[in-house]
Amino acid sequence: MKAEFIEVPLVKNEGKKRFEIERNGHFAFIDYKEVGNKMALIHTEAEPELAGTGAAGAVVEKTLHWIDEQKMVLLPYCPFVFSYIKRHPEWKRLVDPKFKGYEKL
Repeated sequence: MKAEFIEVPLVKNEGKKRFEIERNGHFAFIDYKEVGNKMALIHTEAEPELAGTGAAGAVVEKTLHWIDEQKMVLLPYCPFVFSYIKRHPEWKRLVDPKFKGYEKL
């Protein structure tokens, strides 16, 4: 994660069903669906003003830390999250082994 995002807080916006970070009035977020102890990450997006800043990666990393702290099981439906875990295999331990594509991580 880039240094400028380390101190930026992660917000679990339950009204919008997304995890988000805000930088200079703009958001990077991950849409989620929570079922019991499982957290499905559906879609990651950064507003155009944050393109290329590392905001999307930062919101993913912060969300994975949150899921880990909550002792939840991850379902990485979002292709960006899936590819992030492929690049950072230490996070595979959060993924449900029954998740389709688990063996590709």
